[in-house]
Amino acid sequence: MNVIAEITDDMFEIEPIPFNNPKVRYGARGIVKTQDGLIAVFFKKAKNEYKLPGGGIEQGETPEEAFTREVLEEVGCEVNNISLLGITKELKSQENFQQISYVFSCRMENDTKNTRMTQKEIDEGGSIVWLTPEEALKKIIECENQLKASDYDSIYRTKFMNYRDREIIKYYIENC
Repeated sequence: MNVIAEITDDMFEIEPIPFNNPKVRYGARGIVKTQDGLIAVFFKKAKNEYKLPGGGIEQGETPEEAFTREVLEEVGCEVNNISLLGITKELKSQENFQQISYVFSCRMENDTKNTRMTQKEIDEGGSIVWLTPEEALKKIIECENQLKASDYDSIYRTKFMNYRDREIIKYYIENC
């Protein structure tokens, strides 16, 4: 499996500590592209965070099923031409936690304009913006030093997500 990024504490100048039977979470996320070449980016106003659509894989779901469900919930669209690009690994030793995300690209097929955001996403001021991949990368890089914690996520976690999505978009620009 192609590893797009492996993110560790030392990338943020944090001394890693040994893992002790870490909790592992699996996720699915990625690039949703329109016919015009724009991609969906989830903006969380309360955290000043730009991120790619996606989330956790639920029991009984395949990674692709989780990705299409998350896109329908967060972006409000159905998709086609789904391709697996690889995985990312987030190794958060400070929380004894690892996240493995399956990364997909796809095309928007049918915009239902009906998102089903979670209460967390609503509380954080979540909305979808459509940007070129280059604009999305720029937004993610620009917000990196202005990220804010929320009632749901620490700056520590948010920095990992920001780095992960930055690397996914860079990979997409260079390879797709």
